[in-house]
Amino acid sequence: MNINLSRLSNIITFEIVRLFKTKRGLLALLAFATIWFIILYYFISTAADIVSSRSFERMAYDLFGALGLSALLDWPVSEYAIYWLVAVYFFPIFALSVCSDQICSDKQRGTLRFITLRSTRAELILGRYLGQLLIVTILILMTSIATAVLASIRDLALLPASLQIGAKLCFELFIVVMPFIALMSLLNTLVNSARLAIVAAMLFFGLGPLIIAVIKHQFGQEFYLNLLFPGGQISSILSQNSVVVSHYALPVIQAVVLLVASNLIMKRASI
Repeated sequence: MNINLSRLSNIITFEIVRLFKTKRGLLALLAFATIWFIILYYFISTAADIVSSRSFERMAYDLFGALGLSALLDWPVSEYAIYWLVAVYFFPIFALSVCSDQICSDKQRGTLRFITLRSTRAELILGRYLGQLLIVTILILMTSIATAVLASIRDLALLPASLQIGAKLCFELFIVVMPFIALMSLLNTLVNSARLAIVAAMLFFGLGPLIIAVIKHQFGQEFYLNLLFPGGQISSILSQNSVVVSHYALPVIQAVVLLVASNLIMKRASI
């Protein structure tokens, strides 16, 4: 499979430009900014006071200990403990929404045939995926920087620790969102609208576990079908106690498999 890097970079650049030039992209950015302003202002900025509160401390250790998350309470920058708990679930859900239109609009407008005359289908799938991944990564970095700023305002001595923790969490969030964006790439090859892609994703995560439970009950074997679902490793990395290589390998493998499947379907699709 030949990939022209120049054409690939043009597709990636177009994805970033499209975010700021379309009504849907600007609305998504506005919604993102509003949600994260509320999170940063009302939750993360007060994290130090909440965590250091005597009335909260005992309850938090009991609750977090039961969930295996008590180590988060010992982080040197308490703002990042709250940030991590929110971001690790928020960004996968956000990625499903904001990355739901990778090629669907081109199908509807009939411009997909025109685009594939100037690039291969594999370049289109990969370029759109990387463009969306880059956008989500930039947003992750922005929220992490904002959290570091809030921690530094409280205590400037926390800046080095904030940068170190922030960089680590940004990398982990980058790995976490990879298969979610790849899943939307796959769904974009199967449906003709972004709305249907979101509905299909909801059905995938809603009905998928039920189907697997039925299969397991019928055959009495696991078949490891749960590995098909992105985000399965989140519960394992949430406490940040013992993150191992497999926790990073699984989402990367899932993303690669989903992109390969997207390319195979796209090759055989009539456009």
